[in-house]
Amino acid sequence: MKKFCAFAIVILAVVATIVYVGSKNVTASADTEYLRIHVRANSNEQIDQSVKYIVKDEVVKFITPYAAQCVDKQTAIEVISGVLGEIEDVCDRVLRENGFTYTSRAQVRQEEFPTRVYGDVTLEAGLYDALIIELGSGTGDNWWCVIYPPLCFTAATADVEYRSIIKDIINKFFN
Repeated sequence: MKKFCAFAIVILAVVATIVYVGSKNVTASADTEYLRIHVRANSNEQIDQSVKYIVKDEVVKFITPYAAQCVDKQTAIEVISGVLGEIEDVCDRVLRENGFTYTSRAQVRQEEFPTRVYGDVTLEAGLYDALIIELGSGTGDNWWCVIYPPLCFTAATADVEYRSIIKDIINKFFN
């Protein structure tokens, strides 16, 4: 009987490991709790595309402390909506510092997104709530990511951990 129990525990551990590793690949649809960010360049000219990334870096730095305090999507929408003017100020400052005369517009609204993969997380195509930042005419190629949960506001998406209840039980049993 002891051998059977030990064998069953080993099998459970293997299954838990498979479930744990497999659970790291997450697919979500538009009705999932995500707040995305979309930064649109003025045009596809190299200079407009280059400043888009500088603006993106500064906006991410500015938003990170706000995103870190959000516990759900609705809170994230409220917090980000409350600092839209400041987000525009950050964008406009970067644009001015780089010699651009056009300005930015920021708003939170629903936006259509294609399927996108962030590390082990796949977001299906669909209509998502998003912070939309348009630089100048906003007709150029864009950059997008996720504010809540903060997938692009961490050092790496590897910081996102998905747990297995079975693995937790096995760990408790052996510890």
